[in-house]
Amino acid sequence: MLIAPARRFGAARTSLGSFAKTGSAADMRRGIGHYARKGIGGGSVAAQRMGATARTGGALYGALSGLASGQTNALASGEDRNSLQGRSVEQIITAIVESVRPVDGTQDAETARDALQGALSADLLDQYPNADLLNLSEEERLFIVERYTALDVFNQLELNVGKAIQNNAPNITTYLSRLREVKNYVKQTVAARFREIRKAGASLNPRTVAGIVRQAIQQTFEVFGEAEE
Repeated sequence: MLIAPARRFGAARTSLGSFAKTGSAADMRRGIGHYARKGIGGGSVAAQRMGATARTGGALYGALSGLASGQTNALASGEDRNSLQGRSVEQIITAIVESVRPVDGTQDAETARDALQGALSADLLDQYPNADLLNLSEEERLFIVERYTALDVFNQLELNVGKAIQNNAPNITTYLSRLREVKNYVKQTVAARFREIRKAGASLNPRTVAGIVRQAIQQTFEVFGEAEE
């Protein structure tokens, strides 16, 4: 989990507070840069601390691939495409989330489960309106893993420094708008890293996808840190 001593986030909170007040994109990027470098410690540290995110990304890819191929017992619960046929979208999403990131009482699990829910529902349907969760294409599966990674990075960021935006925005509408800007910036940065990494053409399986997620996290935080000054 990306938790560090509060004082290490001081510079990030100052810049993000200014962003909340003015909407300055430069302040937003600077604040996230401070968060990445001073607060977390850079890309290598972020990748290490978010190891659970990478492992969950690999497990997610494996579960979605197993469902698409009709694999027996594709999910950890023993469920598969046949047993899930006829269930509602919400029930299928719940089964997938429970399989790849069950509740364990930690904050890490809660933020990851929230990211999984978002990646499997609204974000997926925005990009692929006709997606079938029981028969996703390779492109759709990789998009879900990418978006899960971005949402988990964002959730951790919001947990650590989101109050600086909330406390400095002039009203609730502005606060929510600023938060969306940060989320979109994180999504765009993670997506660009995934595209670059995928150009290498590595074979895909749960282990290699976990490695891709780990590499994407490291590179994302490196890109964030470049905007610190």
